[in-house]
Amino acid sequence: MYKNIAPILKSSIDVKAESFLENKDMMLEKINELQNLLDEVELGGGQHHLDRLAAKGKLPVRERIKNLLDNDTPFLEISPFAAWGTSFTVGGGCVAGIGLVAGKECVIFANDPSVLGGAMTVYVWEKWMRCIQIARENRIPFINLVESAGADLRGMQPDSGENKARQLVFPHFAESGRSFYEMTELSKLKIPVVSIVFGSSTAGGAYQPGMSDYNIFIKQQSKAFLAGPPLVQMATGEISDDETLGGAEMHSKISGFSDFLAEDELDALRMCRNVVAHLNIYKKSSFSISAFKGPNYDPNDLLGLFSEDLKSPVDIREVIMRVVDESRFEEFKPLYGSTMVCGWANVFGYPVGIIGNNGPIYPESAEKSASFIQLCNQSNIPLVFLHNVTGFLVGKDYERQGIIKKGAQLINAVSNSTVPHFSFIVGASYGAGTYAMSGRAYNNRFIFTWPTAKIAVMGPKQFAGVMSLVRRAKAARKGEKFDEKLDKQLVELVESAAEKESVALSASSMLTDDGIIDPRETRNVLGFCLSVADNNEVKGAESYGVFRL
Repeated sequence: MYKNIAPILKSSIDVKAESFLENKDMMLEKINELQNLLDEVELGGGQHHLDRLAAKGKLPVRERIKNLLDNDTPFLEISPFAAWGTSFTVGGGCVAGIGLVAGKECVIFANDPSVLGGAMTVYVWEKWMRCIQIARENRIPFINLVESAGADLRGMQPDSGENKARQLVFPHFAESGRSFYEMTELSKLKIPVVSIVFGSSTAGGAYQPGMSDYNIFIKQQSKAFLAGPPLVQMATGEISDDETLGGAEMHSKISGFSDFLAEDELDALRMCRNVVAHLNIYKKSSFSISAFKGPNYDPNDLLGLFSEDLKSPVDIREVIMRVVDESRFEEFKPLYGSTMVCGWANVFGYPVGIIGNNGPIYPESAEKSASFIQLCNQSNIPLVFLHNVTGFLVGKDYERQGIIKKGAQLINAVSNSTVPHFSFIVGASYGAGTYAMSGRAYNNRFIFTWPTAKIAVMGPKQFAGVMSLVRRAKAARKGEKFDEKLDKQLVELVESAAEKESVALSASSMLTDDGIIDPRETRNVLGFCLSVADNNEVKGAESYGVFRL
């Protein structure tokens, strides 16, 4: 390990200032609201459903996960706010995340039987696909906790929730088998897939263990069949019961579908831990977290940096110095393209390149950032993107300075970069600025948002104003009188709707991120994600697309 001798960043904020304290109180209030929502999420389909499952000797889904994980280790939940604002249960009907099992980082996907019997809603499907992607990109084991009634046919109907305009929809049936394809791909890539069948696993649900490398069934509880007894009777006239058709002992003793037969759920979880323990999987490098010093500044200060409307400027270095080791940061081109802050640091000893926004993206800012991304790829260094961007500068002067060309260079560099990207939307993330900062569409390994973050095609006020100009121009073309009073009402309505749709919770409900995090946890979440990525080789791009110079 080398000694980091980069300069130590110095804070310029007054943590006792009135505006700072107001921001802090506002952020704590939002965190509390999210925690209350998480408490609701943990109830799944409701306490009465949990009581019904308990009467059958079944653990709640989160208790299953807790007993699977190593003692006193973190669980990084993925998309816990999925489906918020829709008619679906918040969380979508499943629990997904990453945790330590027998000392190894594993992706865990668990059907929640308290929600529609664990049926595959569109949100379940999307979270399942995201988990498969995480396992593949980081080459970590994939664990399925299966209990599913199959596809939720109700999900094919229009949503009646508050935000039905942004409801996720199932792909066409012809595309729906992609999840099974992806699971078999994991096995081909030598990424182990382990399934525990906790209850009924019917139709498409049966393919979850069907595509797994290891299957664990539970006596008098696990059932797996392509068609249950009623459908079999209708199709063939054959009469059977669940146990003889697809019970745990039948699959363990006769069909051979089950590899291990457990006495109960805790025994099944123990067996799963044993399976993971024998896997010959090791990190690409070895770091000792205890060997590294934390930031020189209190992470609690992160609570007071941003105002609720995000209009007050924030020096992104104030975030950086509260996340990186010893608050040391070696800045790249500090005097050039100053609205993009680029530089190198360590987080829990892992070397990272950091790109953060200190304003809109100018031509020179884009050029600098593209160059920095290439340098990090050349040295096989992961990239961290800290979003607080309103987009690229527009206007005659900037067009003549080649903003399109320079912006394309940056997006080219982001697109072709092959080192892991970790994105945190700490402020605004608007328009093409989202693309330039490695948004969801750009194959980042992980992306998280802060509670006050906003993501949209543009700011709500700008969006409403643009629509007003479009209406005004249309009226002029037709020679019609422009209704100023109606336009004012429409501007207010559009701005209000755009504001509502841009907030972190709304975006997170659509799975545009991996979750909303407490700002104070940014360093820990990033460190955990870096550790997960360390299971795969970090290798920079060998070539790039054509840069318009």
